[in-house]
Amino acid sequence: MKMENKEENKGKVLKPIIEYKNKMPENIFSIVEQMGFSNFNPPQYKSIDENLFEGNFLICSPTGSGKTLVAELKFLDMILNKNKKVVYIVPLKALAQEKYKSFKKKYPQIKTSISIGDVDSKEDYLLNFDLIITTSEKMDSLIRHKSLFIFELGLIVIDEIHLINDYTRGPVLEVVITFLRTFLKEINIIGLSATIGNPKELADWLKSRLIIDDYRPVELKKGVLIDGEIKFY
Repeated sequence: MKMENKEENKGKVLKPIIEYKNKMPENIFSIVEQMGFSNFNPPQYKSIDENLFEGNFLICSPTGSGKTLVAELKFLDMILNKNKKVVYIVPLKALAQEKYKSFKKKYPQIKTSISIGDVDSKEDYLLNFDLIITTSEKMDSLIRHKSLFIFELGLIVIDEIHLINDYTRGPVLEVVITFLRTFLKEINIIGLSATIGNPKELADWLKSRLIIDDYRPVELKKGVLIDGEIKFY
């Protein structure tokens, strides 16, 4: 039986969040404490060590490794301390609804909305919200309709950013990123991906710090299903 994770995580250590109290805004650290976290895992503390709260980041680590929390820390700071709005882009409407429900429950102190409907709608009501969950196609539409909230954006989070290489959906996402970087000179970007083949190239294009780690909290096994039985190797 071959088990990948034991060797991958050998030597990887979690770090107590208290060690990072002076590297985080006080109110953001307090939120993390209240959420019940006692440790940061490698992708998380590496990002904080690289000055997470300023500039662009590309986070590449396996599914379930805590990438999303990195983005959450960043958007909480952007909203609560820098008084800027945030767009969180996901590839699917179903995922947008999932994130919307999760963030709305998790962070009642910020105003969260979702925009995944009519692509011909300007939706200026979004100006009343801090965090907007949407898809790349809908964000492209909002840009084209010159929705007012766009001019108050401080951060764009792109989940599954490796889809920028997808020949069907990638061009729209690339246009969205290019527009926002061109017309909002101070905007920050965070890209999240578990599977990306050219992280250095993408990080260079985004002018971002690159955080790569293979930390995987759940053991990964390889096996083959034969006659209704899984045989691990």
